[in-house]
Amino acid sequence: MDSYDDSFVTAAHVALDLVTRPEVAARWEAPSALPEMTVGMLACHLGRQSVRAAELLPVSSSEAPLREAAEHYRRATWVRATDLDDPANDRSTDEAEASQGFAVMRDRWAEAVGSVGRLLGDGGAVDVVALPWQGWSLRRPDLLLTRMVEIVVHADDLARSIDVPTPPFPDDVFLPVLHLLAELATERHGQAAIISALSRRERMPETVSAF
Repeated sequence: MDSYDDSFVTAAHVALDLVTRPEVAARWEAPSALPEMTVGMLACHLGRQSVRAAELLPVSSSEAPLREAAEHYRRATWVRATDLDDPANDRSTDEAEASQGFAVMRDRWAEAVGSVGRLLGDGGAVDVVALPWQGWSLRRPDLLLTRMVEIVVHADDLARSIDVPTPPFPDDVFLPVLHLLAELATERHGQAAIISALSRRERMPETVSAF
């Protein structure tokens, strides 16, 4: 299995550079590109991917992990939710964190990125990690891949929300994320829809979202 230790740290730093831009602070209370989320809420949600990793990586799980990262998304209730008001789409944590302001978010995230780098660099990160809010465990590479998916996707959301270019991620971050999203989208929409979306503008399906 691929190790994403270095890749995750890289992704976290790219996203940290985005979320600490002055445009984020200036538009903190403004609506974001996502429904019912301000720019501040979205920035906090993006930053929490590193915070979660810093919290989870040093704590070992005794449960057998899921077979692969894709299974995490097959099981997640928010993926199956069809309404923004579904409890699986609860935004109260994002709202509470955003109420603390830009500086608190920036400092919390910078500290978390440093902690994750140290955990992954000195062997302090465990091999199997529990996700208590989900009720299952993941191997460390799968956990980090799921967090990279969140970072890459929400970095695009945040960049569009503040009218700046979406930051590019290096191949060791972007390609695994792309592969997982393509796998999930194919499961949801079928091979023909994916091939048409990637190669035939004249018959582009309405949507090929992975989620």
